[in-house]
Amino acid sequence: MLRVILAALHLLALGIGLGAILACWITLRKPVTADSLKRVLHFDTQWGIAAMLWIGTGLWRYLGSIEKSTAYYNSNSVFMAKMGALAVILALELWPMITLIRWRIALARGAAVDALPGIAAARRISLISGMQAILVVIMVFLAAAMARGYGAR
Repeated sequence: MLRVILAALHLLALGIGLGAILACWITLRKPVTADSLKRVLHFDTQWGIAAMLWIGTGLWRYLGSIEKSTAYYNSNSVFMAKMGALAVILALELWPMITLIRWRIALARGAAVDALPGIAAARRISLISGMQAILVVIMVFLAAAMARGYGAR
């Protein structure tokens, strides 16, 4: 039963995360307003929750040998490609995460939206969000291939 719960949570994180990152991408393509920034910060929180679920359940499934052994995953080239895509997503997330944290702090101190540090960077965050969404979809295809035995030696 544990493997079903972990797999279900892993898939639920996909829905939460992909929806959130797509919403960030779409919202930040338009001029930033107080309302749109509030939505973006909400979507960013969802993206963070999804990341914790993905990584937490993924590590548990990987290290706990819940479905397959760690050796199986380590020797699977499709799994390694999937982890490579995850590494790129995480690397792409560093700058937007820091920027959004700065915006949250500034807003909490009463700053106006147009006075936020780096608010002109919203378009770049939108572009990064779009790239992350594409990588999440690629990860889904890699996961489906791996589940069907591709990449196993």
